[in-house]
Amino acid sequence: MVSSALPVKETLPNLIREALAQPRNEALVERVAGKWTPTPSRHLLERVENVACAIRDAGLTAGDRVALIAHNCVDWIVCDFATFFAGCVVVPVYPTQAPDLTAYILQHSGARLLFADSADTLARLRDGGASLPHTICLDSTGSDGLAAFEARGAQVRASHPELPAAYEATLLPDDLAVLIYTSGTTGGPKGVMLSHDNLAFDARVTLGVGYEEIEASDDVLSVLPFSHIYEHTFIYIYLIARARYFICHDPNELLDDLRDVRPLVMTAVPRIFDRVLTGVKGQARAAGGLKAKLVSWALTVARDFGYAQTFKGGAGAWLRLQHALAERLVFAKVRGSLGLDRIRFLPSGSAPLHLDTAMTFLGLGVPIMQGYGLTETSPVVSCNRLSDNEYGTVGRPRPGVVVRIADDGELLVRGRNVMQGYYHDPQATSAAIVDGWLHTGDVGELDREGFLRITDRKNEIFKTGTGKWVSPARIEANIKRSIYVAHALVIGRGRPYPIALISPNWPLVRQELPDLPNDASPDALAERSDVRAFVTHEVHKQTHGLATYEQIRRVIVVPHDFSVSGGELSPSMKIKRRVVEARYAREIEEAYAREVPAHAAV
Repeated sequence: MVSSALPVKETLPNLIREALAQPRNEALVERVAGKWTPTPSRHLLERVENVACAIRDAGLTAGDRVALIAHNCVDWIVCDFATFFAGCVVVPVYPTQAPDLTAYILQHSGARLLFADSADTLARLRDGGASLPHTICLDSTGSDGLAAFEARGAQVRASHPELPAAYEATLLPDDLAVLIYTSGTTGGPKGVMLSHDNLAFDARVTLGVGYEEIEASDDVLSVLPFSHIYEHTFIYIYLIARARYFICHDPNELLDDLRDVRPLVMTAVPRIFDRVLTGVKGQARAAGGLKAKLVSWALTVARDFGYAQTFKGGAGAWLRLQHALAERLVFAKVRGSLGLDRIRFLPSGSAPLHLDTAMTFLGLGVPIMQGYGLTETSPVVSCNRLSDNEYGTVGRPRPGVVVRIADDGELLVRGRNVMQGYYHDPQATSAAIVDGWLHTGDVGELDREGFLRITDRKNEIFKTGTGKWVSPARIEANIKRSIYVAHALVIGRGRPYPIALISPNWPLVRQELPDLPNDASPDALAERSDVRAFVTHEVHKQTHGLATYEQIRRVIVVPHDFSVSGGELSPSMKIKRRVVEARYAREIEEAYAREVPAHAAV
C-alpha cells in the first residue's frame, strides 16, 4: 500500500544528511586504478562538509552559482552536495557539450566558481572562447586541484566546526538549488530554476510510489550523465534507498561494468536498450550459420511472448514451449553475457520507448518500467511500478502531481515538482507556466485507469502540403526498429510528402553488404547506389504499415553519425532538428526536386 501523505518541505542538505545518517561502508562505489573502490557514507559526508567550507572560504555567499563540468565520478557528487551545503546553486554542464554553449551557460548563469574534471576540459573551453571564473580542477594535484581545495576546507571546518550547520540554517526549501540548462532541440538553451523542495519532493515521492522495490544494499549502476536531471535526481533516490551506487565513468565501458556489477537496478534510456539489442543481433549475424538463425528466432519468440503476456491474457501452449526452449538455449546466456542475470527492473525515461523493444526485453525476463518527465518537472511526472506496469504507457502521475489534457491535446502539469521558471527569462516563463499549469509541449492522453500516454511533441507535428497532419516522432520510432539505422529524422512541413534523413549503422551495413570496399569512407559509401537502395529498403520495410500520407517517399543517406560534438544531438541525445535540416538543406531540396517512383526513391 502506497502512503498518500506527501513529504514535508525540506532542503537537499536535510535529505542528504538523513540518507547518509546510517553508517554503511559502500554508499558509493567507483573504479580507481581499475579496482572497484567504495566510499563510506561517513567519509562522503565529511568530504562534502569540507568542500562546502572551502566554497564559502573562497568568497562565495549564499545564492552564488557554482558550475560543475565533469564526467560521472564520486568527486562530481561531492562537489554537487557541497554546493548545496554551502547555500550556493549548482549549474551542471555536460563535459561533451560544445564550448560555445558552455561559454554561454557560464556567462548567463554568472557562475563564480567552476569545478572541472581535467586540464583538457579547461583548455578546450578556453580555446572555445569561454571566460572562466575561479577554477578548481578535479584531477590536479597542485594548488588548483580539488584535493588542495578540500584540504583548505578541512582546516576551516576544524577551526570553526559550527560553520556547516550555520550555512544550512540559512537555507529555505523554496531557495534555488539547481540551475540546469535545457539543450534546446529547436532553440537556444534556457536555464531551468529548480528549488530544494522541487528536487527533494521529486526524489521522495518517486521512490515511494515508483521504485519502492529498491532495497537497502541493492546494487544499482549509474550510466547516464549526472549533468542530466534524470540521473541527477536518481542520485538522491538511490541514496535515500540506501542502495550501493556503482558509478560508470565511461559509457563505452558499460558492458564491462554491467558484467562486473551485475546490478539489480539500472536507470537507462531507450537508446541504451536499442543498442543492447542491436549488439546482440549484430554479434549473432557476424557469427553466421546456425547461431545467427537461433538468436534471430529466440528474439522473435521473446517479443511475441512479451506481447502475448501483456496484451493477450497469456501465451498459448506452443509459444510457451518455444519460450521455454529459448530460455534454455539463448536467453539465460544473453542475460549472463550482458550482466543482466540479476536485474530486477530497468527504469526508462528521457525519450519514448518503442513497444517492440519493451516486449523483447520482457520476453527475455528483463522488465522495463517506463516513466515520463521533463527538466522543468524535476523531472518525474509519472512512472510505472513493477507491481503495476502498464506497457505502452508512462505510468500514472505521482501523488502531489496533477495532470490534465488541454483542448489541443497538450499535457499540462501542476505540482511541487514544477520549476520556479527560466533564469532571467520572464517572457519564456510566462509562456510556459500559465495559471500555475506547466505547458509541457507534449501531446498526451489519459486512459480510464489513469495511465498516461505521450503521443507526440506539439511543436514537431507538421502539416504536409496536401493538408495531412504527420507525426515525425511516430515514423522515426518505426524506422529506428531497424538495426541498420543509427538515427532517423523525418521532415515534410509544407512539402508534398515526408522524407527521411538516415544515419546508418555502418558496421552492420558493411556486414550485410560484404562487397563494400574496406577502405571506403562514409562519404563514399553514402553515394553508392547499393547502399542507398539497401537503406531505403529498410526504411520502407519498417514503415509499410503506416498511412499512405505517412509513407517515406525519399531517403537521404547521411554519411556521418549524428553526435553531440558534431552539434546534431543535444547532450541528452535528442536530435536538433533545426541544426540537421540546415546542415542538409541542399540535399533536402534536391530530394524534393527529383521525380521518381516512391519505391525507387533514394
